[in-house]
Amino acid sequence: DIEEVWFKGPDKNDLQGWILKPPGFDPSKTYPSILQIHGGPLAQYGNLLMHEFRYLSAQGYVVYFTNPRGSLGYGEEHSKATSNKWGTVDYPDVIAWNDYIQKLPYIDPERMGVTGGSYGGYLTNWIIGHTDRFKAAVTQRSVSNLLDFYGATDGNWIWEEVFGGRKPWDDFETYWRQSPIKYFGNAKTPTLVIHSEQDMRCPMTQSEQVFVALKRQGVDTEFLIFPGESHGLSRGGRTDRRIVRLNAIREWFDRYLK
Repeated sequence: DIEEVWFKGPDKNDLQGWILKPPGFDPSKTYPSILQIHGGPLAQYGNLLMHEFRYLSAQGYVVYFTNPRGSLGYGEEHSKATSNKWGTVDYPDVIAWNDYIQKLPYIDPERMGVTGGSYGGYLTNWIIGHTDRFKAAVTQRSVSNLLDFYGATDGNWIWEEVFGGRKPWDDFETYWRQSPIKYFGNAKTPTLVIHSEQDMRCPMTQSEQVFVALKRQGVDTEFLIFPGESHGLSRGGRTDRRIVRLNAIREWFDRYLK
């Protein structure tokens, strides 16, 4: 069963979310849960089948997801809210969603996980650098260091438009302030890092930095690398590798949430 929810964000902004409940759901029991964060950020969740969400829900997890500011579908002000402000309004919105879910009587607040890919991986990285409320994380095809990202991604210099129209060597602080790796001195969340070798959108060096930083911080982490795969592994990768990926995500969450 899936439930649609409208709730208030931290600035009294209206936000839409969905809660996917596992088969045989019993409201008198408590369940582990997984927050899913979409990429983009100019993208959106909607009324369509997400096989990954169904798979994780079938393993006994409540899966919940929302469209924070920066997402498409709710007007120009909502979409442009993260322009040169990554991590500032999107993060509070997903935390407000987590707060909402955490208060539900069937949710175990001690068994909550978070995952996302691409920009969702960026926000997952941001989350583990700013809070330890989640007991496990899986960051996928992520962005961690915007200074290193510039020029290495297939988007190249176009990212200047997102970050105030200035090059990183002209405005180091703007890029560094919005880089999750800056805050990894606070990271404590056990985190699985997943990346594809042929990812041109988010180069694998982004995840290598996450893995090394977590190792140096003494945080539980593993690094799963897929050879020959691209940024779109989860949707268009080789079938056996897509299965390996799904099982790895499930096994990581089972280890820390079950």
